[in-house]
Amino acid sequence: MRIVLEKGKQKELILKAKKDKTWKELAKILDINEQYLYRELRNERGLLSEKIYNNLSRLINEDFNQFIREKLSDNWGRIKGGLNSHGSTKILPEIKFDWRLAEFIGAVLGDGHVEHNKEKGVYHIRISGDLIKDKDYHAEYLKNLIEEIFKLKAVEIKRYKSNERFLDIYSVNLVKFFMLMGINAGDKIKNQSTIPLWVWKDKNFLKACIRGLIDTDGSIFRMSRKDPNLFRISFTNHNKTLLQDTRRALIEIGFNPSKIIDNRQFYLSKQDEIKKYLKEVGFSNNKHIERQKMFTSPMV
Repeated sequence: MRIVLEKGKQKELILKAKKDKTWKELAKILDINEQYLYRELRNERGLLSEKIYNNLSRLINEDFNQFIREKLSDNWGRIKGGLNSHGSTKILPEIKFDWRLAEFIGAVLGDGHVEHNKEKGVYHIRISGDLIKDKDYHAEYLKNLIEEIFKLKAVEIKRYKSNERFLDIYSVNLVKFFMLMGINAGDKIKNQSTIPLWVWKDKNFLKACIRGLIDTDGSIFRMSRKDPNLFRISFTNHNKTLLQDTRRALIEIGFNPSKIIDNRQFYLSKQDEIKKYLKEVGFSNNKHIERQKMFTSPMV
């Protein structure tokens, strides 16, 4: 069971329980990881389990039950909706926390946006892209992935004047699901949304999430006109937390990315690591696959 408290009350409860303790001491009492407590739970990026909530309440000897908004099953995929909204209230299927979900999360963190507008009744996830270059990725790969994971139909929106395309998934429960994972609605830079904790627990999940991130916010380009076979993979994002975590994730799975440049970008430049990336992580976005083929062919 997961406890949903009013906004700000989870952080307040944790800080009251901490009082004069160190984060390490409090984490030991609660029998959880210190970084999970400090980064995720304190910042309300994840929900308290019923056990942790009860232990925190005992530590402060204070009743926080009045601030409980909801108690949710650990199976987050079956969150109930029931809101009048521009977004389906269809109950989601049982969602597996696997590489497919990790890759989709990467795509949302890269070029996506979570919308939760109670006043307008709008609840959807939108992934942006280039009208032409991202056509296959949106229309074929992501649409199929969304249907496989969530049993939901994504809607394609094309804007010819601005050369943009969007993939919209209207679902109250999908939005809630993402918010419970710490990927909050609204401005991603302001929220500093980042890779959920569960993705870090498996290197295959990390690889899939990185693939989604690079497919959306990454690029590849030739390093030298003299040698057309030398190319570099870059990742650019203005969310500092996500930028640092993506770099850390690559290190975690055995890569050596460059330092972060201008607080917005880093690279993979070593050619043996490029080969390793193509073999172990790869691309799902056809625009990167075609560009890589072009770079590994003689220059015209």
